[in-house]
Amino acid sequence: MSRKVILFVCVHNAGRSRMAAAFARMLGGDRVEVRSAGSAPGERVHPGVVAAMAEVGVDLSAERPERLDAGMVREADAVVTMGCGDACPVFPGKRYEDWKVEDPAGKGIAEVRPIREEIRRRVEALLRDLGAA
Repeated sequence: MSRKVILFVCVHNAGRSRMAAAFARMLGGDRVEVRSAGSAPGERVHPGVVAAMAEVGVDLSAERPERLDAGMVREADAVVTMGCGDACPVFPGKRYEDWKVEDPAGKGIAEVRPIREEIRRRVEALLRDLGAA
């Protein structure tokens, strides 16, 4: 089985895409290569996201948002967008999914938890579909 490359994209790369990437790495192991980026990267990962992920044993405190570039999309087998609109380039032959997931920006940990769990469920389904579960 070849290793699948998954790219998670949201606007600021400070919440949803960071959680999705962390879950994909944790659940997909060496069966996947995971990348995460934003169309307009923020300065840091949202504190509520860092706290919510710490509850499930994932440390995002040292993570920094990254800028999306076309090369990232070109190299990916699957591209998952979460609210980045038309900023993500489209290349033929790629698997694209647009997840409608609430933005955790400015939310406290209690509000981020259900977002975290929704993202985890979606990542689990994606990994199964890609044969990387």
